[in-house]
Amino acid sequence: MSDSDLEEIRKGRLAQLQQQQHHQAGGGSPAGSQDEERKQQEAEARASILSQILQPEAADRLGRIRLVKGSRATDVENRLIMLARSGQLRAKVTEDQLKELLGAVAENSERDGTSGGKIVVSRRKGGWDDDDDLLDL
Repeated sequence: MSDSDLEEIRKGRLAQLQQQQHHQAGGGSPAGSQDEERKQQEAEARASILSQILQPEAADRLGRIRLVKGSRATDVENRLIMLARSGQLRAKVTEDQLKELLGAVAENSERDGTSGGKIVVSRRKGGWDDDDDLLDL
């Protein structure tokens, strides 16, 4: 290959890379941006509904729960949104009502065995003990 051929290949490759970079900066592929946009709209709708049905103290508690256990917070949010859409909520949910709902969700997850929150510690029998050191004196 001659130098002119290599230069043409380099120019073509450079143009291709610049075009790809332009597409990524402009939002990437159309299908990917539509999915992200849809997810963002769903998240905004959820946040809007929750802000309408939760008192500030309850919203704070749900936020703290999300920091510790995101799946439990999502379950509670889904249940709250379902109750709101079915018209079963007459007033904004208080912190005490949220605690009751958390208890119900916890019972359901324990009953279904999906909790994963139980920790079982099994200790070895007859292992070393610090008291045994005193017998050596």
